Amino acid sequence: MANNEDQFKKVISHAKEYGFIFASSEIYDGLSAVYDYAQNGVELKKNIREYWWRSMVYLHQNIVGIDAAILMHPTTWKASGHVDAFNDPLIDNKDSKKRYRADVLIEDYAEKLNQKAEKEIEKARKRFGDNFDEAQFVATNERVIRYKTEQREILERMARSLDSENLADVKALIEELGIADPDTGSKNWTEVRQFNLMFGTKLGASAESATDLYLRPETAQGIFVNFLNVQKSGRMKIPFGIAQTGKAFRNEIVARQFIFRMREFEQMEMQFFVRPGEEMKWYEYWKETRLKWHLSLGLGAENYRFHDHEKLAHYANAASDIEFNFPFGFKELEGIHSRTDFDLKAHEEYSGKKLQFFDPELNKNYTPYVVETSIGLDRMFLAVLSTSLQDETLEDGSTRTVLKIPSILAPVKAAVLPLVKKDGLPEIAQSIIDSLQWDYNVVYDEKDAVGRRYRRQDAAGTPFCITVDHQTKEDQTVTIRHRDSMEQERVAISEISEKIHNSISYKAWLQ
Repeated sequence: MANNEDQFKKVISHAKEYGFIFASSEIYDGLSAVYDYAQNGVELKKNIREYWWRSMVYLHQNIVGIDAAILMHPTTWKASGHVDAFNDPLIDNKDSKKRYRADVLIEDYAEKLNQKAEKEIEKARKRFGDNFDEAQFVATNERVIRYKTEQREILERMARSLDSENLADVKALIEELGIADPDTGSKNWTEVRQFNLMFGTKLGASAESATDLYLRPETAQGIFVNFLNVQKSGRMKIPFGIAQTGKAFRNEIVARQFIFRMREFEQMEMQFFVRPGEEMKWYEYWKETRLKWHLSLGLGAENYRFHDHEKLAHYANAASDIEFNFPFGFKELEGIHSRTDFDLKAHEEYSGKKLQFFDPELNKNYTPYVVETSIGLDRMFLAVLSTSLQDETLEDGSTRTVLKIPSILAPVKAAVLPLVKKDGLPEIAQSIIDSLQWDYNVVYDEKDAVGRRYRRQDAAGTPFCITVDHQTKEDQTVTIRHRDSMEQERVAISEISEKIHNSISYKAWLQ
């Protein structure tokens, strides 16, 4: 665990040193759980958003995008259930004065049981080698059965208690399990109470006439209230989807773990409208499709797993998370939810407007069911950054820090380096920049010895370094150095653009 914590600290310091993420308003000592994306961070974030958008919207002829406003009519949030039900169970430790989400404390405890079971399985795998029958071992080993059963019973009890709002039992469960404050070890807890996560604001010029509004806690409702507008203006037939990326705001009880849980964050969501009764077919389709998207980036299949929900949200009849192995363990990266017809029916009821679809094949009106895919852009950013950051020991015994960001997501695609700052080499390098910058984000770098420049670009995640040397003047060729392999090849200046394009083609990555 210490190694993972050290890795996480490295990620955070690297993010600042190389211009990915800064603390918001840092000169005023910052603002808790609010961050700014710096010059490299804004590029990586934009590239992740574009990678999602192209795969979701451009590659599905029945999915279109919108960009709804952050401020919405306040009744929206009454209809969606957020005013009454958008709560987290809060618990304070009386000794440390620290505040926690009660459900997260319990889930973390349950995950430790799961890790114990996995350790037993791993030990047996090493012991038995090729003859290991994992399914039989899991079904018959007493320790594994005990750990897995206890984990399931804890999560099921918590789900029942939260569903029935029996907060006293949530506290009783924490006490029975002997869960302590992670920082101090104290078990001196307050009662559990509900805490609404929405930020309030005002609309209007004077205090007397101002309307109470909320900053949206999710982007989905902007899609639901526009369902009919999009369907009619786009002549969409069911099944069809509406995609959106944008900011959302939650007054998180415990906002920590860097950009994993923030108060201002960005979501990438798609709501897919289907015939009632066909939602489970599409739910399975989107689970498979979304995992395939994640795997296309090559961050390692072992870093992903599905986690089906024990406790379903008030609108769902099925829900699963794609969890990612962050430096602090497996946590939710994306949710796939079968939301039934809850949202459209609720908005029909509160607005008095019909939100139905006339299906010409069935010759009838109905309220569509919805399957949602919702991914946190900031969490995806953290998944890419933390997995890509690596320290390598080279053949000569030296080390390098390299950010092996998938080239299609890399903030800067290529750095152009004149070997020396004279003999016309900077001018040739600048002419290459002038040519490439129409299609790619490229930078010019002439400071320090060329080896140090390579290291700097490695640490920033730049896939290619293009070196202009004296031979360039003779034959119009340059050296291209590849970040991951450190291999170098001689290429004609006229071929550089094609080389870069081949490595960052959406077709190559997403097909």
